Amino acid sequence: MKDGKLLSSEKTHNISTLAQEILEKRKGKPILLMAHQILGYPDFETNYEMLRLFQECGVDLVELQIPFSEPIADGPLFLKANQKALERGVTVEQCLDFAQKVTRDFSLACVFMTYYNILLQYGIERFVETARSVGIRGLIVPDAFPEESEEYFAACRQEQIDPILVATPYTPVKRLEYLANETEGFLYCAARKGVTGSKTSFGDATTDFLSRCRQYASTPIAVGFGVQHPEDVRYLVNKSDIATVGSAILNVLEAEGTPGVRNFLLSLRP
Repeated sequence: MKDGKLLSSEKTHNISTLAQEILEKRKGKPILLMAHQILGYPDFETNYEMLRLFQECGVDLVELQIPFSEPIADGPLFLKANQKALERGVTVEQCLDFAQKVTRDFSLACVFMTYYNILLQYGIERFVETARSVGIRGLIVPDAFPEESEEYFAACRQEQIDPILVATPYTPVKRLEYLANETEGFLYCAARKGVTGSKTSFGDATTDFLSRCRQYASTPIAVGFGVQHPEDVRYLVNKSDIATVGSAILNVLEAEGTPGVRNFLLSLRP
């Protein structure tokens, strides 16, 4: 929101219910927060308590990650968490059941993040249909591309669940325009190329990238990869609709427990 106007104003035609809800929430907040949880790590009980904490601290959206053995977009911290969850025997079915409980008990808008092989193993149409039935609003599958994954995108259209696409600062302009046109819900803008968990230096290059994303996207935009401190969130005000925080939350949880996470989340509000 800038000078009382939404960043994505005048672009509300033909957008999904999730996108509309994000824009509506933005009328009352300078930026929304999306928090991340790797399901089954350290256990589902902790996941549930974290979701309760997210709601109490005013988090707006939650990215629920289904563990995978080769998470190509994840840095060392998330890689370890994925591996530990899988070693504990966490299954896709358990993640779907947990999501149903979360969407029943909390008012948070929840999206799944996972990898295409998970969908292939489970059955693409079956996965998308089940995700929608348990209350999931969108799917972030970074290795599913519209021109190569027609069955997945067709299933999303059929079930009216948002396929959320990812762009990076190195995405060519033509490709960015294409991704921005194909995404639903919001466009996930990775603030840098690489994996999660590393520090991102926000500056002019990030501003230019987000301006390009804004130019082509008719949906809200979310920024992730390297949002670690309150000043990062403040920097994104007037540049993004959503700040996504993942590795930083897990770092605080492991170092300070849930009281530390509460303080951290409250500190992020601009």
